[in-house]
Amino acid sequence: MDQVSRYHPLLVAMHWVLALLIIAALGLGALVMAKIPNTDPMKLEALRSHMSGGVLILILMLVRLFVRTRTRHPAPATAGDPFLDRIAWASHRMFYVAVLGMAGSGLFLAVQAGLFGIVFGGHGSLPPDLWVFSIRAVHYAFSRLLMALIALHVVAALYHALVLRDGLLRRMFFGRRVVKANASAVHP
Repeated sequence: MDQVSRYHPLLVAMHWVLALLIIAALGLGALVMAKIPNTDPMKLEALRSHMSGGVLILILMLVRLFVRTRTRHPAPATAGDPFLDRIAWASHRMFYVAVLGMAGSGLFLAVQAGLFGIVFGGHGSLPPDLWVFSIRAVHYAFSRLLMALIALHVVAALYHALVLRDGLLRRMFFGRRVVKANASAVHP
């Protein structure tokens, strides 16, 4: 059977779209919304964007999981070190846990605090402090885990590109996917 050297184009597109959306949502949450008091009308606009982005991320992530289970993908990458390979395996799975946990805890917080009616329906005002809801701490913890995983992911990608120079990054870009079984697993 021929080997697949790249991920399915839909997975590639979703990887980069999700990366941008997740970084934007994290930035909006940590750098913008955290500094706006709940009494400021701008907080509603920021929350509207943040919550809409979070729901979109959740939907895209679920679609990505579905497509990933239905398409062929390259063999697991190796860094040449079993320990690093285990870290890569675990961190990729933790990405799914962190993103789904982040979106799920955000939805639960929105329901618990009545944010959907306030933010999208204009009914009522924001609670003075969202930290009174215990799920807010979970949402925060997932955000920090996700930030750490993104940093690790970028460092690992740079390690493959600049140190190993193994062409691994081509797997997550568009191009020809199938190579003959006796050819290299990573093909331009």
